[in-house]
Amino acid sequence: MSQRFYSNGKLMLTGEYLVLDGAMALALPTKFGQDLVIKEASDKKIYWKSHDADGSVWFEDVIGFDVISDTGYKEKSDSIRNTLIEILHESYLLNPTFIDNADGYKITTNLTFSKKWGLGTSSTLINNIAQWLSIDAFALLQNSFGGSGYDIACAQNNQPVLYRLENGNPIVEAVDFRPEFISNLYFVYLNKKQSSKAAINSYYRHRDDITKNVSAVNKITAAIRQTTSLGDFARQLEKHEAIMSDVLHMVTVKEHLFPDFNGTIKSLGAWGGDFILVISKNDPTPYFIDKGYDTIIPYSDMIL
Repeated sequence: MSQRFYSNGKLMLTGEYLVLDGAMALALPTKFGQDLVIKEASDKKIYWKSHDADGSVWFEDVIGFDVISDTGYKEKSDSIRNTLIEILHESYLLNPTFIDNADGYKITTNLTFSKKWGLGTSSTLINNIAQWLSIDAFALLQNSFGGSGYDIACAQNNQPVLYRLENGNPIVEAVDFRPEFISNLYFVYLNKKQSSKAAINSYYRHRDDITKNVSAVNKITAAIRQTTSLGDFARQLEKHEAIMSDVLHMVTVKEHLFPDFNGTIKSLGAWGGDFILVISKNDPTPYFIDKGYDTIIPYSDMIL
């Protein structure tokens, strides 16, 4: 007998970084995700195997129940194994029965997106574990990985969501967001995976008073939800890029990498890597391939 759980990947269209300080984010669950398959085993151990989208094994290990339940356990290395143990330990604190009342498990995970894409390898895992153990995924995220939690909201919803934090608590509203001009929207992978943890730490170190910026981004989020004009949609996201460039003390990705591109480009999530949104009247695929970026995905193929 086995159990299977599945969670959606994520992209954030508006509100990156500022969502940590209460901004309203428009977040987009993806058609790509990750599953978690649980089978019974023995020896008071978890036999773990994680597969990338191409079927290759990118992580495999055996973890004893005693390691998961040990409050004082900590390996020296900052490794995948260590991160997994931390997530499982925090899961144990929220629901100890999965260790105390079991003989062992064989667990496999399967990504439907490339691990390097940054669509939520960790958040989909955390939400899948939370489903399996009937625990609060947002609490598990905060106790282990940290972050705003928008990725958990995407993992749990099959349509776009408005997401914000109110006194540290997640507020999630599923919304209709499918612009008439989605044929002009593309996602391009920048051939570089960003660390969410590092990006958040950098944001906290460098941000100044951001109250006015939170307000401005909230207005942009409201505006792009309502617009039916491709031109206005592009202008709003260009304003968003300018605001975040000022907040982060970084040039925009268009200025840095694509200054000659005839269209709008917006960073999604942690700046400097992962995916960008491209707004173009014509198919931009030849342009980006010529620049060395060959993962170009139309909006309708990416977003639920």
